[in-house]
Amino acid sequence: MLNYTTYTHPKSSQWVTFVHGAGGSSSIWHKQLRAFKAKYNMLVLDLRGHGESKIVLKDIVNPKYSFDAITADIVELIDYLKIKKSHFVGISLGTILIRNLAEKHPGRVQSMILAGAIMKLNFRSQLLIKLGAAFKSIVPYMLLYKFFAFIIMPRKNHKKSRILFVREAKKLYQKEFIRWFKLTSDINPLLRLFRAKDIKIPTLYMMGAEDHLFLPSIQKLAQEHLLAQVSVVEKCGHVVNVERPLAFNTRSIQFLDNLS
Repeated sequence: MLNYTTYTHPKSSQWVTFVHGAGGSSSIWHKQLRAFKAKYNMLVLDLRGHGESKIVLKDIVNPKYSFDAITADIVELIDYLKIKKSHFVGISLGTILIRNLAEKHPGRVQSMILAGAIMKLNFRSQLLIKLGAAFKSIVPYMLLYKFFAFIIMPRKNHKKSRILFVREAKKLYQKEFIRWFKLTSDINPLLRLFRAKDIKIPTLYMMGAEDHLFLPSIQKLAQEHLLAQVSVVEKCGHVVNVERPLAFNTRSIQFLDNLS
């Protein structure tokens, strides 16, 4: 089972579940803890192979990862904790897992806050994936990860996010990195489904104004989906919760409060 930490609120019955991205861990949410646990019950988890989560036996027998299998890990955890329904907050690849969970189990998802959301790969991001696929078994994975981090978060004010994600990625093994990277082969059909289907769950896309790879497609998507809205954070890149935590916390909690 995934490693997790919960923070319970004495008066609230609502849960907020936080899902990090590839190469990260639950530690990236530390600037959200005080703000959210003051109002809600919180579940913060480490995805398989990340942070303190260990690879379970089924992964050793069948090392191929899939978005459905990793989503099932999250469902297994909330079932174990007897959380029938939750708000979900995700960053980067974590947004794909949350949207997939909403597709498979819509009754379990009260709302979604998707930061640095990935719902379409443009030419540059697809080229990046192809380069990674070509060199993943040749080049040390940390060099690849640093390169990816720089392409996604290139500006000086993105440096803190780059450093954090590279530091967390160092905790992965090369084989684990390759397993996660192979997920990209399944990503385009999944993202096409997400764009085509309006899930009709209240969704806040929190995007940095400088998130050059992913912001344009999210702005277009939010115009087409009934219960979706976009909040653009100025002077901010891909990892909104790290670069602009105050804006992230304020806007996210306001979104949740408006649902009550």
